[in-house]
Amino acid sequence: MKMRENIRLYVKYASACTQSVMQYKLSFLLMVTGRFIMTFGELIALKFLFSGFTQIKEYTYGDVLLCFSVIQMSFTFAELFGNGFKTFSSMVRRGEFDRMLLRPRSLILQVIGSRFEVGRTGPLLAAVITLVLGIRYSRITWNLMTVWTMAAMIIGGTLLFIGLFMLEASFCFFSVEDTSLINVLTYGAKAHGKYPIDVYGKGILRFCTYVIPYTLIQYYPLQFLLGKTRHWQLAFCPLGIIGFLLLCYFLWQFGVRHYKSCGS
Repeated sequence: MKMRENIRLYVKYASACTQSVMQYKLSFLLMVTGRFIMTFGELIALKFLFSGFTQIKEYTYGDVLLCFSVIQMSFTFAELFGNGFKTFSSMVRRGEFDRMLLRPRSLILQVIGSRFEVGRTGPLLAAVITLVLGIRYSRITWNLMTVWTMAAMIIGGTLLFIGLFMLEASFCFFSVEDTSLINVLTYGAKAHGKYPIDVYGKGILRFCTYVIPYTLIQYYPLQFLLGKTRHWQLAFCPLGIIGFLLLCYFLWQFGVRHYKSCGS
């Protein structure tokens, strides 16, 4: 019952944010179009790169397209639903979080509901186009297992980036100012995630496995998806993101317990 009430409340939050944005329809259209063009431009750059190469470390153009689309779609979904964590530092400075503490509702629900980023539909559309092209060129044999792997990679990637946004918001309890260091892990992953992680070397591969587990939603399940390994267990690697998300949640709870109002 409580879950149903939270979902209903989040839908109301999202509806209110969407209505406020749609008050200026031309501005919304230009924003979505601009973000679509920026994202689609990355796809064009990828196409130009492969005009001079047939493969990058045994990965074809279709393989890289598939990899890029998964990361792009995951990041876009994370921004769509978890953008409140990204702007959390401004909530703390303006004293908005103090008001949230007085309300008998989940803090996380209030934070993510305050910033429903409907403008991310532009990059999402570009990601869908990229995914369709990646499926077409990668020559994957689709069955129940490969469909599961693709869905798990996207859902796991979304949870991974939301966890990183939550981690950034947790630091704001102690620094108040923006924690731009986390952007290296979020936007950096989005930029470099267009290629399979192993193309950057073993050092980066280890970091992205044992520190920030990007490989659980990108590299390892991708190997199974592309038929580069017969280890079907790799298809379930994205489930490991649940542990990372719980860690981010515990850090968030620690920050809430030690929060001190900035006096705005």
